[in-house]
Amino acid sequence: MRLNALLLRAQSWLLLALGRRAAALAGVERMLHLDPQNLWALASRAHLHAQAGQPALAVPDLQALTRLQPDHAAHWFNLGFVLDAQGQHQGAVAAFERATAINPKLDQAWYGLGLALLQLQRIEEAIAALKRNTELQPLSPYGWTQLARAHARAQQPGKARRVVEHLRGFEPRVAEALTHELQLLESQEEPA
Repeated sequence: MRLNALLLRAQSWLLLALGRRAAALAGVERMLHLDPQNLWALASRAHLHAQAGQPALAVPDLQALTRLQPDHAAHWFNLGFVLDAQGQHQGAVAAFERATAINPKLDQAWYGLGLALLQLQRIEEAIAALKRNTELQPLSPYGWTQLARAHARAQQPGKARRVVEHLRGFEPRVAEALTHELQLLESQEEPA
């Protein structure tokens, strides 16, 4: 049984490398038929479904992974990612929070948490999560950009401008685009 699983796994890798996703998915399905708790097969099937634009099909496998390995931060992050992609922001927040509790240095989980919190209009919590992301990834423009947007939504234009000025030091083009975006938002909020 173990040898069969290894052969199916190798075959699936090869099929993926050749770009034959459907055939690779069939091999993963065969692996799960032999062992419904095969971690690699569950993760692979979830990944294939998510890549194919079918995140709803990925959720059950990711939930199974979080049950089988509840202290594995990446499983929780992946679950949060697909839940957020489906607009299930409350579930995404719970998954991202679990991921950050397991691994407080998982920067992408802090970023995902911030985005999901923004969707739920929990702006101050989003700001805290995005600040943590920028501490862990100080040269990535993504967290800084979302942090500036969150400050703007929280009616904190001065803080938003300070974030943009910081961003200008290492991503001037992003800072310039963000400056225009924030100016547009401010002009829309001014009374007529």
